[in-house]
Amino acid sequence: MPHSMNAITQTIEVGGKTIHIETGRLAKQATGSVVVRMGDTMVLTTVVVADGVREGQSFFPLTVDYREKYSAAGKFPGGFLKRENRPSDKEVLTSRVIDRTIRPLFPDGFINEVQIITGVYSADFEIDADMLGGVGASAALSVTGAPFDGPTAHVRVGRVDGEFVLFPTKSERAESDFDLVVAGKEDALVMVEGEMDEVSEADMMDAFDFAHNAIKTIIAGIKELRAKYEADRGVIEPMEYTTTAPDPALVADIYGRVKDAVEAHLRKPYAKATFYGGIRDIRTDLLNTLFEINEDGEQGVELYKDTYSYGDAKKAFSKAESQVMREMILGEGRRLDGRATDEVRDIWSEIGYLPKAHGSAIFTRGETQSLVSVTLGTGRDVQAVDQVFDTQDKRFYLHYNFPPFSTGEAKFLRGPGRREIGHGYLAERALKPMLPTEEEFPYTVRVLSDILESNGSSSMASVCGGSLALMDAGVPIKKPVAGIAMGLIADGDRVAVLSDILGTEDHLGDMDFKVTGTEDGITACQMDIKIDGLQRSTMETALSQAKQGRDHILGEMAKTIDEARGDLAPNAPRLFQIVIDAEFIGEIIGPGGKNIRGLQAETGTKIDIAEENGKGYVTIAAEEGPGAEKAIEVIKGIVSVPEVGDRYDAKVINMLPFGAILELMPGKEALLHVSEMAHGYVNSPEDIVQIGDRIEVELIEVRDGGKLRVSHKPFLPEPTEEEKAAMRERRERRDSRGGGRGDRRGGGRGDRRGGGGRRRD
Repeated sequence: MPHSMNAITQTIEVGGKTIHIETGRLAKQATGSVVVRMGDTMVLTTVVVADGVREGQSFFPLTVDYREKYSAAGKFPGGFLKRENRPSDKEVLTSRVIDRTIRPLFPDGFINEVQIITGVYSADFEIDADMLGGVGASAALSVTGAPFDGPTAHVRVGRVDGEFVLFPTKSERAESDFDLVVAGKEDALVMVEGEMDEVSEADMMDAFDFAHNAIKTIIAGIKELRAKYEADRGVIEPMEYTTTAPDPALVADIYGRVKDAVEAHLRKPYAKATFYGGIRDIRTDLLNTLFEINEDGEQGVELYKDTYSYGDAKKAFSKAESQVMREMILGEGRRLDGRATDEVRDIWSEIGYLPKAHGSAIFTRGETQSLVSVTLGTGRDVQAVDQVFDTQDKRFYLHYNFPPFSTGEAKFLRGPGRREIGHGYLAERALKPMLPTEEEFPYTVRVLSDILESNGSSSMASVCGGSLALMDAGVPIKKPVAGIAMGLIADGDRVAVLSDILGTEDHLGDMDFKVTGTEDGITACQMDIKIDGLQRSTMETALSQAKQGRDHILGEMAKTIDEARGDLAPNAPRLFQIVIDAEFIGEIIGPGGKNIRGLQAETGTKIDIAEENGKGYVTIAAEEGPGAEKAIEVIKGIVSVPEVGDRYDAKVINMLPFGAILELMPGKEALLHVSEMAHGYVNSPEDIVQIGDRIEVELIEVRDGGKLRVSHKPFLPEPTEEEKAAMRERRERRDSRGGGRGDRRGGGRGDRRGGGGRRRD
């Protein structure tokens, strides 16, 4: 076999699962590439690192894309165009998880373009590929010379029956009260994201420890893969690169020049607009001193021209400004707006603000504000899901919008980007565990969070506002949910954990750790860091402080509303649900949908039917009660199983020569034979009933095929002796004739049913 076809492989046994990694066989023109496999799920991850930097480039152009191919599962893409199109939310979220893990591990100021692509080429429905994409990104980077401070590894943690499970299968995830994704290095965690069912802070720490132990095992395997690669292909040489990070000497010089001015500005009363305006003024004065500006505003004589450029000084000022802010927090425990490290900004909220929404709320915390609305719908409003690993439609979803005016900017108004999708999904995961079951509340629920102001975590404002709006809409959530964003400033042994961080504190800090939950436990979390890793003790402090902040926010929210309203908004649809045996679904729908369409038109309702575990769930939506009641009555009639002896107040809907057809209840008809209309002889059915009449009857026979026969006789008084004698005489005359014209059940001409037998009169 040619050398180029020799694959270098590594097998990693961890947590009862087996991960296979292969490199050197596929995509060899990429800077690095690996295939990662678990079970029958396989991903190909490639890394391309540019040799140089584009002219004028000033940022780190890292792009991460995770894409699932339908062919991996033997499926066709949905829609008109039978090819993969724009990435799904799941693909976007997975790309973000990988990006947020590896981005902080490149050197400060490194700006060579890096592109990482993970494609799913084989999909075992029970084994998701997203974590394999994270492992693949780290492994592929490890066989390049890129300045990546890894390896890292991604794992998913579940908990089933009280025991933690690594890389839980789809079936195990359905039974788990944890769905936690953790990424880390050998010595520290780097990224966390997930949802939980009101778990404690202690349980979270146990989950982190469980995940980190597995991460260390996977990282050891990746290191061994790199060693095998170098043994086979030669030593991997570190790539040469330059950075745009400012010169420490320049930063130190500028720090000395601006420290007093910046510190004095930080001690002024805080407001976002005046804060940033004041910082700009200090920077402008500095640069005008270092680089003379002529009357036209153009750069003139450079005092630093022999060593530094104007741009170098601007970057150095940002570093120096950050150092002043960080030192104030670490040295004095004083934050930009004067708060203590564990203090939450002022909160006010209001519900019912939007008169036509089914539920609404304004949640404002400091200079962050979310306007949230709730819309209630039927099963027709579910979010259809057609993905490689998931086809379960969503009956609850939250959308998040971040218009440019929320930060005082004028920009193009675009559709949601990766950030908006990620923030919305985090808020959705936070609220989802508190939603009632479909059986308890058969509505489809959409929450929309529009961020009107932003200076601090708007995703956590969406959680708080979403919880208030759901209660305003009358959605019977189990408990209110609140969220808080925690920050970190670390310098050696000095560490400050900050509650409810400002946007500036997020920018200059080392961590953004969002935690949501109820008074009884955590429902979701998301952590990103900008340093090499986060130690266990720091995470414990952050979780404990987040619990205090969360409880405070819940108390403030309770002043506005603390439980769901007892009724829905007047303009919300009224839904009623009936659980039936699945065998009756076809009867309700009818041939070609005829029955259900007719019933909807007659009652002015919308009817949806779903089948699950042998049961049919019939949901009826109506704006008015009588229409829903009529539809329910009809459906109950269709699915009921009549038994002999049941009694009905029936309606005559058709006349026959030998009797009448009655509607016992909507969907159930029966024959009332002329012989069962009275104790004595009845000359014609029309002598007893007419179409539209109501008559009391009792079910006397259920024939094969479900045909029903009823009798009116049980509701009539017993015949007198004279009437009984007349009936006997008539029977005798009929018998002597052998069945004549008047015998409507015999075989003669008078038998209008064509059957034999005798009348029972």
